[in-house]
Amino acid sequence: MAQVLVVEDDPTIRIALVRGLTERGHAVASAPTGLAGLEHAVGHRPDVVVLDLGLPDVDGTAVLRMLRGVSRVPVVVATARDDEAEIVAVLDAGADDYVVKPFSAAQLDARIRAVLRRAGGGDDPHDTEVVVGALRIDPRSRQASVDGRPLELTPREFDLLHYLAARPGRVVSKRELLTEVWQLPYGGADKTVDVHLSWLRRKLGETAQQARYLHSVRGVGVRIAAPEISAPDGN
Repeated sequence: MAQVLVVEDDPTIRIALVRGLTERGHAVASAPTGLAGLEHAVGHRPDVVVLDLGLPDVDGTAVLRMLRGVSRVPVVVATARDDEAEIVAVLDAGADDYVVKPFSAAQLDARIRAVLRRAGGGDDPHDTEVVVGALRIDPRSRQASVDGRPLELTPREFDLLHYLAARPGRVVSKRELLTEVWQLPYGGADKTVDVHLSWLRRKLGETAQQARYLHSVRGVGVRIAAPEISAPDGN
């Protein structure tokens, strides 16, 4: 059971979501405005927040940015806005997932469980540390480092990096990443993958033009590989 906060201004939708998630075993609280939701999230520290964007007082994206300033609670954005630029902006602001209305309580429940699994970390005793060059990823502790420097990764960034690092040298398609990392079996926006890869590159100290670990393969996907070591000059 998870402690869920639903931030939704439409009373009909809010009541339906509270009822549907409660029937699926969650403890659900709700708020009709962005500021009320932010206050509840900070004061009660729910396990996950379901956040609408079209709120009457403060736009949901602004609420998300304010929440990210004080908390790393997983956030599933649930909204009628389906524009790709809007989706990228929300992911860039720190959302963990995005679902477009109309959707069923069962689908939202599945999204909630998925983000909680990612945030909670792996507890499989057979999970072992993955090493690619000077990049080290421990799925048990959900910690990663490069060149001995700890990486501050969001749950999604960690899952993406771990998925790629567990397949060194293999080109992984964006569709596969959307299916396996984002749990979107019917596809999604490739831009979502591009945005997260950009964040990872920045944290790894590289760019798409000067790649060290993450190498894009045009029209196919991305692969991870250890940096090549240049041979020293000599006779």
